[in-house]
Amino acid sequence: MTPVLDLQDVSIRRGAKTILDHVSWTVADGERWVVLGRNGAGKTTMLQIAAGRMHPSSGTAHVLGERLGAVDVFELRPRIGVASAALADRIPGGETVLDVVLTAAYGMTGRWREQYEALDHERARVLLEVFGVGDLAERTFGTLSEGERKRTQIARALMTDPELLLLDEPAAGLDLGGREELVGALTELARDHRSPVLVLVTHHVEEIPAGFTHGLLLREGRVHAAGPLEEVLTTERLSETFDVELTVDRHTDRHGDRWSARAR
Repeated sequence: MTPVLDLQDVSIRRGAKTILDHVSWTVADGERWVVLGRNGAGKTTMLQIAAGRMHPSSGTAHVLGERLGAVDVFELRPRIGVASAALADRIPGGETVLDVVLTAAYGMTGRWREQYEALDHERARVLLEVFGVGDLAERTFGTLSEGERKRTQIARALMTDPELLLLDEPAAGLDLGGREELVGALTELARDHRSPVLVLVTHHVEEIPAGFTHGLLLREGRVHAAGPLEEVLTTERLSETFDVELTVDRHTDRHGDRWSARAR
């Protein structure tokens, strides 16, 4: 079966700076990945490649079976859902929440002259309901709390029924309650076999939803470890990744596995 993501010996260079250094990473259908690493480790750059918005300086990157550099990215990108702070900054504050989700169908961040069918409106409202913001459909995006914005963005990312969903630090800036609500919603998404392949970037193991299967640790632009989550999220490997002595704990309850880490 063709991998959903297949990066082989990928490097990204900007002038004299190497952001990613000979990275190889393969993601298969049905997997849910979390990408962890320090600031500047290359996490967001990896997601930019996975989203078809950045090409490798060297090496090869296949996304959904298509090789970057040999595919029309404007045909590829609608197959990929993305939620990130950079995208949120481009959404007009005066746009209604419903339109924020709807406009993903055309790859836009604001309404213009495009027309939507009744089925589009229905799907957008259903997605908003799924993420607990259905009652905010007529509110403007700029009036939402940070947690409401995050959930709206994920609903938007799912609007085109993507084959791959990329989430760049979706819990950043949320308080404890907002974080746990979002993690709960992502847990349901991860456990649904109909959901797309998920890739989540975060700094904190506490933000990893139950149902995630694999982990990738980045250190100074290189892959430090990759594989099944229980093999990757060890005290030794996470301590090396973040350059601090950590203790990593795994907690299991009726909702599934959650992780935590603290300095020793």
